[in-house]
Amino acid sequence: MAYSDLLRASVFLTAAGATVLAAIAVIGIQRDPGTVILAVAALWWSAAAVIGLSLGRDSRVSEGVRRTLAEARTVSPSSAGPSLAQPGKVAIGRLGPIFVAVALAGGLGVVFPEVAVVASGYALVVALAWRNREGAVLAIEGRDGVRFLIQSGPAFGPVRLIRSPGFTTF
Repeated sequence: MAYSDLLRASVFLTAAGATVLAAIAVIGIQRDPGTVILAVAALWWSAAAVIGLSLGRDSRVSEGVRRTLAEARTVSPSSAGPSLAQPGKVAIGRLGPIFVAVALAGGLGVVFPEVAVVASGYALVVALAWRNREGAVLAIEGRDGVRFLIQSGPAFGPVRLIRSPGFTTF
């Protein structure tokens, strides 16, 4: 699986999770006629959007992916074939915790809408902060004529990448 695809899927899934949690929160808030939680939710979601947008600025994006890309193992046509992870296993292993977190927060949010409010704000921060990382990786891939692929490894460890030889086709 390409690293840029994993980043894109992470952002979309986290944004979708934020949307689902916000919907659960709004439905839960409608059951309780109090307006305090609604005001807190609006303030938290606004603050989360500002925080996420500031964390996703270009300078912070390059810092976020620099180390991971720098540690990528370069393979050459003469080297032994790299051990690439199957895309399905990578997706389940890396994106599964997002599903679990959204499911837990959504389940609790049905009973306690405050949990869904807080969790949706955090998911919004992550989605907005990571929104430019895929573009940064694609820019480096286009500049160098390489592709960063995810190497087989533990699902909960750091992502290890393989850097393909420059200007080759797949």
